[in-house]
Amino acid sequence: METTLRPPAAGWLRAPGGARPAPLRLWVAVLLAVGSGLTMLAAFPPYGLWWLAPVSVALLAAAAHRRRLCGGLGVGMVAGLVFFVPLLAWTHIVAGWLPWALLSTAQAAYIALLGAAGAWLSPLVDRWRALWPPLVGLLWVAQEAVRDRGPFGGCPWGRLAFSQGDAPALRAAVLGGAPAVTFVVAATGGALVALLWRRWAPRSVLTAVGFGLAGVVLLAGPALIPAATPGGATAVVAIVQGNVPRLGLDFNEQRRAVLDNHVRLTEQLAADVAAGRRPRPDLVIWPENSSDIDPLRNPDAAQQIAAAATAVDVPILVGAVLQGDAPGEIKNAALLWRPATGPDESQTYVKRHPVPFAEYMPLRPIARLISDKVDLVENMVAGDRPGVVRAGPATLGDVICFEVAYDGIVRDTVTGGAQLLVVQTNNATFDEAEARQQLAMVAERAVEHGREAMMVSTVGVSAFVDTRGAVTGATGFNVPAVVVREVPLGAARTLATRLGHWPEMAAAALAVLALVCAAPMRRRRARDAAEERIAEER
Repeated sequence: METTLRPPAAGWLRAPGGARPAPLRLWVAVLLAVGSGLTMLAAFPPYGLWWLAPVSVALLAAAAHRRRLCGGLGVGMVAGLVFFVPLLAWTHIVAGWLPWALLSTAQAAYIALLGAAGAWLSPLVDRWRALWPPLVGLLWVAQEAVRDRGPFGGCPWGRLAFSQGDAPALRAAVLGGAPAVTFVVAATGGALVALLWRRWAPRSVLTAVGFGLAGVVLLAGPALIPAATPGGATAVVAIVQGNVPRLGLDFNEQRRAVLDNHVRLTEQLAADVAAGRRPRPDLVIWPENSSDIDPLRNPDAAQQIAAAATAVDVPILVGAVLQGDAPGEIKNAALLWRPATGPDESQTYVKRHPVPFAEYMPLRPIARLISDKVDLVENMVAGDRPGVVRAGPATLGDVICFEVAYDGIVRDTVTGGAQLLVVQTNNATFDEAEARQQLAMVAERAVEHGREAMMVSTVGVSAFVDTRGAVTGATGFNVPAVVVREVPLGAARTLATRLGHWPEMAAAALAVLALVCAAPMRRRRARDAAEERIAEER
């Protein structure tokens, strides 16, 4: 019977006043929502307690279960704020307190909608408890699909998949990318809440064992999936972390010093190679903003980069800020610089997804009413082609900074022929927590597409990541460093690469279908409740 589906402690239930299934008491639900946000935060770097992510999902599902829509919205908003406010704390370093608060609240609103969706589906899982794991998984994938796309191009930071850098569930990325990992984690949380939302009794032993085994399979099963096999060819790659003179907003005022740091370390690398202390690289990668001085228009910057390329005698992928075609426009670009011929403008990648309100200013007149600093943001022009850079020794799939969070931008480089994934970034205006969260995304992409990957930062953390998500050669934060590795060049495409966004779209469609199917059951439950009240009044 439906009335037997209650959590272990009946005292936590709101008085049902009859046969109608009741939600948890409000104070319990709020505590669970706070716990959901805190455990989700702990699952992400720098804490890295990935196994808490399913627990967080289960806590939110329990808090929202059987609540009215406004109640589901409320507990979801609580969980979202507790999670996103500290997770995105690094944004206030460069943007200030108000943008941090606005961004955190906007992201929490999506978790609020997720809570409302969970409340809406309560009649379905009350009738068929076996649906709880897949429905929770589908709702999380659908929520992230919407959040990743809008408004202003979306903000994928804080996806469940990006908490699983060291987890067995990361292997699911081979099958369906980040959405598949999110589904595995969320469905495991759904299995956990389905197991616990019931009085313990002998007749529930088989159910408990079944859901426990389901959780183990969902969480650990993907570890049995083999990683994509790279091709036989290899390349020796050097990543250069030049560091900046000081962290903070003034790093752009020291553009020449940052460029000099990367030139000096590259020339030192060349000297080490000549002395036999390091292997000779086939390619050198500099980070985003390693030359904020446009080397195509500034002869002095060009001369410095040319000297470094000549010294090491291999191509250098330079993160450069280039002047746009119109006054006030700039381009965040990766420019391939060859030792003999200089800049190869045919192999230049321009960032396709500039960050709104940081690299360009949408709704500038309205934003100016909130802060008078909006006019400090220049107009960064978006590129119009994937970051496929044919460097000679290897074809690179280059993305710049936060672009690593967007599924399609990374996938386009692999379908375009990329053999290695490169993430050029500049963390000088953030902190180490943000850098490690970004490195977890790089690990997911390496597994997803079966390509060795590297993150190259001005200040750290820079590292190599293999196709199983293992991080090697990680540098410290705010220190100069050079790391050289021989890496396999990827050849075959994973199932996730071939399928693209279709698994995510299918999951979102199924989530919508479930919401539609729950409508008649909710109407029936509302009608029964009304009849119950009438009977009580008599």
